[in-house]
Amino acid sequence: MTRKRATAIGFTAVLLWSFLALFTVGSAPVPPLQLNAICFGIGGTIGLIWTHFSGGLQQLRVISWKVYVFGTVGIFGYHALYFSALRLAPAAEAGLIAYLWPLLIVLFSGLLPGETLRRGHLAGGLLGFAGAALIILGGGADFSADNLPGFALAIACALTWSSYSVLSRKLGDVPTASVAVFCLASAVLSMALHLTLETTQWPQTQIGWLSVLALGLGPVGAAFYVWDIGVKQGDIQLLGTSSYAAPLLSTLVLILAGVADASWPLAAAALLITGGAVVAARANA
Repeated sequence: MTRKRATAIGFTAVLLWSFLALFTVGSAPVPPLQLNAICFGIGGTIGLIWTHFSGGLQQLRVISWKVYVFGTVGIFGYHALYFSALRLAPAAEAGLIAYLWPLLIVLFSGLLPGETLRRGHLAGGLLGFAGAALIILGGGADFSADNLPGFALAIACALTWSSYSVLSRKLGDVPTASVAVFCLASAVLSMALHLTLETTQWPQTQIGWLSVLALGLGPVGAAFYVWDIGVKQGDIQLLGTSSYAAPLLSTLVLILAGVADASWPLAAAALLITGGAVVAARANA
């Protein structure tokens, strides 16, 4: 597989993540950790079925347990930290801090063998972050010291996903099918936390059930498989910068669905995020 094709495949994860907010809204009133458990269960099961029919189950048996621990910590850890951060701090501010992960991917990737961090990569990442800030904060921010525990968890969240993505590059010989095990293990851990911390609730409408299924098939399912291909074989710096398209596309999807309203800050954010991606792409030319 060429580097360009792997990058394109990896970017489909960003497209899938852009539907995360819409499907999450549609899945109400299912609590977050229960939703996590269901969706990861769907994504992991489908991954195992695909692996079975492609003859890859034998590969899973010879993968080191350390790899499975690494993948589970990355996928489950990110979501657990994200949900916890949003419970202990305002969602907008905590979400913005958590969204440092694309910029951190760009920075950390410069430490990988065969990769070079250029000024264009850094400039593109900063432009993308500025665009994401416009969308997430909506023109206001309140970084109160009372919310420091939540902000700390949001930083840990960003470090977890960026580190997972960059270190995955070093596991290039590990088949993407291993992500199925990561997802199933994350489902088990999510359910354990759900039973401890939440009250079980199920979707009340057909739209709710379809939203849960769509989440498991896409943003909390297939997205992790294609992202794995992208970060292992594609242009990880360009993927990091272009990941800022996720909050932009997510907002556009919500507008088209009638859940959110269009605004001038959104247009400015679109220019910043698009400009950042262009700057980062030119850095590779």
